[in-house]
Amino acid sequence: MAAASATRLLNNGCRIPLLGLGTWKSDPGVVGKAVSAAIDAGYRHIDGAYSYMNEAEVGAAVKKKVEEGVVTREDLFIVSKKVLGELFPMRKGRVLVSDADYVDTWRAMEVLVDEGLVKSIGVSNFNISQLERLLSVARIIPAVNQVELHPYLTQPELVEFCASRDIALTAFSPLGSPGRTVLNDSADPKDLLKDPVVEVIAKNHRKSSAQVLLRFHVQRNIATIPKSVTPARIQENAEIFDFELMDEDLQSLLTINKNWRVCQLTMLQDHQFYPFNDS
Repeated sequence: MAAASATRLLNNGCRIPLLGLGTWKSDPGVVGKAVSAAIDAGYRHIDGAYSYMNEAEVGAAVKKKVEEGVVTREDLFIVSKKVLGELFPMRKGRVLVSDADYVDTWRAMEVLVDEGLVKSIGVSNFNISQLERLLSVARIIPAVNQVELHPYLTQPELVEFCASRDIALTAFSPLGSPGRTVLNDSADPKDLLKDPVVEVIAKNHRKSSAQVLLRFHVQRNIATIPKSVTPARIQENAEIFDFELMDEDLQSLLTINKNWRVCQLTMLQDHQFYPFNDS
């Protein structure tokens, strides 16, 4: 199965490609080349956000591929996001976050659907409590919740809840962000790609650790958006549809959960809408 044809049906009838390209922390000057390489490799899902400060270059790369006839705009599932504190202005080590209620933001997004300006709307980094509050008032159920997911952070309760409400999941940092800067202030950094369980499964399937970790998601019908600006790795990440993990592989990967987050975003913890609060 080619990367372009592996999709999940969303609750609004649209389809989201299970493999996408993440563009967070992809620098201007290289992100456009990464998008071009991804589209050439069969990716049809490009994830971005205004706060990444590279969307103009992402858009230019997409436009060029459409003009070249490689894809049509209709072939592509392009994600953008707005955060409560746009571009993360800081004061005394904390983000200055908007006082806007995400419920009010959601109502405005529903109007965008009504007006035909977007096809699908969703949320990012929402926990169960936040989803329940949103669902209690939403006219349109979120199509997707994009959250950090990988075998070191399996979030089984959230996965089950979203499945029960027909909300698709997109996994960011699916490889544990091996090239990360300081996102987690833990004194015990983890290297998921070198976990012995992952390495054994990869060896058994003659695949790389990265390919196993991406397959872990798509085989469970979870979209995943690995970030890379290296064409060879972008191509390698697309080669996950020619093998299948066994049930025991999936169970083994689920058992190495450490409830360990790459993306702590601790500078948001004093805000009432901090996404990782359990209450």
